[in-house]
Amino acid sequence: MLQPRLCLRQVQHLRIFLPYSSRRTYAEAQAIDHTPPPPLTATSSLPEVNPYESSVRPEDTPEAPFQLRSYKPRTPGVRHLRRPVNDHLHRGRAYLPLTFPRKGQHIGGRNNSGQIRVRHRGNGAKRRIRMIDFHRNAPGKHTVERIEYDPGRSAHIALVHNNATKEKSYIVAAQGMRAGEQVESFRAGIPQQLLDSLGGSTDAGMIAAKTAWRGNCLPLHLIPTGTLVHNVGLRKGGKAQLCRSAGTFAMVIGTQQNEAERESEGIVGSVEGEEGGERQERRGKKDLYVEVRLKSGEVRRIHRDACATIGTASNSNYNRRQLGKAGRSRWLGIRPTVRGVAMNASDHPHGGGRGKSKGNVQPVSIWGQLTKGGYKTRKKRNINRFVVTERPRSQKSASKAKKKEKKNKN
Repeated sequence: MLQPRLCLRQVQHLRIFLPYSSRRTYAEAQAIDHTPPPPLTATSSLPEVNPYESSVRPEDTPEAPFQLRSYKPRTPGVRHLRRPVNDHLHRGRAYLPLTFPRKGQHIGGRNNSGQIRVRHRGNGAKRRIRMIDFHRNAPGKHTVERIEYDPGRSAHIALVHNNATKEKSYIVAAQGMRAGEQVESFRAGIPQQLLDSLGGSTDAGMIAAKTAWRGNCLPLHLIPTGTLVHNVGLRKGGKAQLCRSAGTFAMVIGTQQNEAERESEGIVGSVEGEEGGERQERRGKKDLYVEVRLKSGEVRRIHRDACATIGTASNSNYNRRQLGKAGRSRWLGIRPTVRGVAMNASDHPHGGGRGKSKGNVQPVSIWGQLTKGGYKTRKKRNINRFVVTERPRSQKSASKAKKKEKKNKN
């Protein structure tokens, strides 16, 4: 049996935190009032309660120091095993109606004719694919039942149910989300009950204070500037396509105008005459997109009605784990990667010969293409018009560009 040991990775001294990690806690007796509530009579009726008037924003719990769980080295494969501490995950099976078995030739990286199209894939443990709701079109409050591990992705998932219809679905869990929280999607618009609780005000700041909570799904134009989001869509009415991996996020950095300015300029609202309609359409194109900075550094324009979820994708310490042995990679369906020099001449251009020699040729792939920047695939004319600022490239290419500029000036 594996005996876990906590390995605290942080700048401060370990002696400050180790006593707290091993301290035991015991249940304390509390006085409980067992008097039953008064029964409801035939004349009594439950008053209508606006759920948004008494809604309390979930507390942003302070993140604990980064911890990795190590194990007593009873075997060589456990000696270097490191795992993030995720004690809040559900330990049972998944919700089977929202899963289906993972079968077919694609598991081994093969196409419908049996040819290998993706190398280094195959075998692995049996899995069931979880059907994730990336659209979040269902309105109303949803309750988080539990947080689960998903073998098909790096981030954790949350099983939620609609409070009105009791329909269950899977969503990508936000960082810090726990069971019992309330999440909601506002893609269909702001509910009338929420507007009534605000006194009929349509101020963007007041609406954001009630809607921009962790795990809520909103259109991009309703999210305040500077908010971290994940599960970002690319088109109106589409599903989430960006920032879905563990620990990824994007930042809303620019909305052109707010609703009040657009109404004052005549961009929103009914305008009489055909000329007014043309003016409305022409000015609306300028305010149709929201600028979002991705984690790679790229600034991109996305439709204002595309979806985004507040917060960061869960399991942010996923990249710091250590598998400990080669067998765990095989359990995940990852096959070994063999060097070309170690192959035969019939299997790779670098193969054959005596000793560690690749035959005095340029480094190439198994298909004969240059691998060290000699084979360009990016077309200069294929420019994405939605990219405002490209992601920063390597320093080597930047230094080469500077040298070319100096030569051209001289």
